[in-house]
Amino acid sequence: MNIKDIKSVYFVGAGGIGMSAIARYFIKKGLVVAGYDKTPSTLTRQLEREGMLIHYEENINEIPFVCKQKESCLVVYTPAIPEEHKELRFFRENGFEIQKRAQVLGTLTRQHKGLCVAGTHGKTTTSTMCAHIMHQSHLDCNAFLGGISKNYGTNYILSDSDFVVIEADEFDRSFHWLSPYMSVITSTDPDHLDIYGTKEAYLESFRHYTELIQPKGALIIHRDLEMKENLPQGVRRYDYALNEGDFHAENIRIENGEITFDFVSPIESVTNIELGQPVPINIENGIAAMAMAQLAGCTPDELRIGMKTYDGVERRFDFKIKTPRLVFLSDYAHHPKEILQSARSIRELYKDRKITAIFQPHLYTRTRDFYQDFADALSLLDEVILTEIYPAREQPIEGVTSQLIYDRLRPGIEKQMIQKEDVLQLVKSRTFDVLIVLGAGDLDNQVPQMATILNEKLRK
Repeated sequence: MNIKDIKSVYFVGAGGIGMSAIARYFIKKGLVVAGYDKTPSTLTRQLEREGMLIHYEENINEIPFVCKQKESCLVVYTPAIPEEHKELRFFRENGFEIQKRAQVLGTLTRQHKGLCVAGTHGKTTTSTMCAHIMHQSHLDCNAFLGGISKNYGTNYILSDSDFVVIEADEFDRSFHWLSPYMSVITSTDPDHLDIYGTKEAYLESFRHYTELIQPKGALIIHRDLEMKENLPQGVRRYDYALNEGDFHAENIRIENGEITFDFVSPIESVTNIELGQPVPINIENGIAAMAMAQLAGCTPDELRIGMKTYDGVERRFDFKIKTPRLVFLSDYAHHPKEILQSARSIRELYKDRKITAIFQPHLYTRTRDFYQDFADALSLLDEVILTEIYPAREQPIEGVTSQLIYDRLRPGIEKQMIQKEDVLQLVKSRTFDVLIVLGAGDLDNQVPQMATILNEKLRK
């Protein structure tokens, strides 16, 4: 189906962060947009206010009439939806055009110049950073992001630009649908082994992704990754890292909560880059984002302004309280390497303060595969409070609990296991110096209440 022939779009699984960005794209295009999601959320309620028709009961009768016309309705679904879902089955049995979210993004990368960011971790921040640099530049861009940009209060940008920035998701091999004009690869630490089975299969998936870059495009890859790319003829290759590579940083200054550095580039180096979100890991993310934006045509001043005015992504090293008495933040980190980076960054920012983490592990399989790595990363902090595992799409695995991580935390670290429903009471009863909530589960839903409790304490 040609996108020009579509009159309506129906989303089976409307409330996911990635799905909602595409829904907003079609809403802005003036199409009828409707869908199903299991439960209402802040995001689904916002989509309804923007004009999307959403229902929360698995019921064919709730599908709007215009979305039952197979010649003009595109159905988009998320892999998290089971095959036996009544509405998805209805569309399959009646011959509708049904695409995964990634397929729709793939179509868009063929219609625009796709600037894609892939990697086990860092891709949401790097893609959002690149989108902000591009959007405020003379080039502008469209963007489909995996998190809510704090600059724009949304996970998409829509414009008349020929560029589209896309977060390239490796889950379920979704990024194989894309045709990037350029791509960053931030990291390839094995993850989603419930899907891939082995580290080798995971790395092979990234290798295949590099084959999809358009012949006149470019790959910007972090140095020393274990994967080996296989680039089409004509694709330029660059590497980057903190202190070395084609793109890197020099003269890094971290003072009084501010971070400034010089951006070294084979195209044109740029001095005095100031991080709008001054977190040490964002130096590397910024190098990758600026590299792709510069290759697309952004000027030195546009790079400086974009980096200085970048406000971050919700749930990515997201400060809620920042005072001399108390620092409180949340971070979506849910892979051991992400937690390691987060722990190192917060330790560098707050060298002489007590750092407490509340961590909700995400997925039984990930906990089973990486419990020792989780323990090692968390052990960089002073205190760790663990909740039960957030299952997401999985069924429990015998013997796999948060206790696996708890038992392997370094000797002498303060540690505690609690139920998720007891977290608010714990926050009420305790004092903290630096507190961070880690994980990709639903504990983040309690962060606003935690912030309220902690702010009330500060006022006393």
